[in-house]
Amino acid sequence: MTTATLPAATKSSRPVRWTFPKAASAVGAVILAVVWLVPLLWALDTSLKPEPETTRAPITWLPEAPTADAYRSVIDQGDLIRWFFNSTIVSVLVTTLTLVVSVLAAYGFSRTKFPGRKVLFGLIIAGILVPPQVLIVPLFQEMTGLGLVDTYWGMVLPQVVAPVMVFVLKKFFDGISRDYEDAARVDGASRRRIVWSVMVPMSRPILVAVSIFTFIGAWNNFLWPFIVTTDPSMMTIPVGLANVQGSYGLRYAQIMASAVLGGLPLLIVYALFQRHVVRGVGDAGIKG
Repeated sequence: MTTATLPAATKSSRPVRWTFPKAASAVGAVILAVVWLVPLLWALDTSLKPEPETTRAPITWLPEAPTADAYRSVIDQGDLIRWFFNSTIVSVLVTTLTLVVSVLAAYGFSRTKFPGRKVLFGLIIAGILVPPQVLIVPLFQEMTGLGLVDTYWGMVLPQVVAPVMVFVLKKFFDGISRDYEDAARVDGASRRRIVWSVMVPMSRPILVAVSIFTFIGAWNNFLWPFIVTTDPSMMTIPVGLANVQGSYGLRYAQIMASAVLGGLPLLIVYALFQRHVVRGVGDAGIKG
């Protein structure tokens, strides 16, 4: 009776052979990570220092007596909870409406044929090149005429149209086989049912990536909420923290504390959905 013998070493257990391209890529990734992390660590470090220590020379990394006084001052001087609530409402509405509009527009350009389709899609692509600052005055006049100044909808609606998201989703839809739609039509599915029951589930990775990028952009948007809001109770986090910082002078600890508080939710969101973002971007590149 013979017994099967297992190989002495599997492929996964073999030592990694470092070639010059692999080593160069690893070193480059480490350098980029350090460049990205150092400002974040410096902001956190400065926010935990007493104010006199932030301007002391020579500069030190670790605070001699860590304190949370800067965070308490930021919270006490501004309506931080309200600003977080406003930013959440605005970002969620912008993300939801942008997804709905972009999915429908992308599906229309990808799967339907109508006169002027290429010209219209070209105009949408050209819209990517238009700086948002150019539209500030007409958008503000429009929001004033509609009575939407100092309202959530006044902050949300101008951010809903995202040509770059339409382009990304359209390229992704182009890579999905039409056989799935033909099978759904045989079963009697309408075009609307095909979009939401076939295309959307198959596009989940790229939709997650688009959602996160849109959410981050809406959360960080300072210029438009700053222009369209005058009521402090309607301010978002970037606008509210900027107003609080205006009274600080050169209080670096409080400025860094406000920056940490404003960016912390985004770091949490990205940490939770990082895998989906990477997968979605990768799939978009393959199918596009």
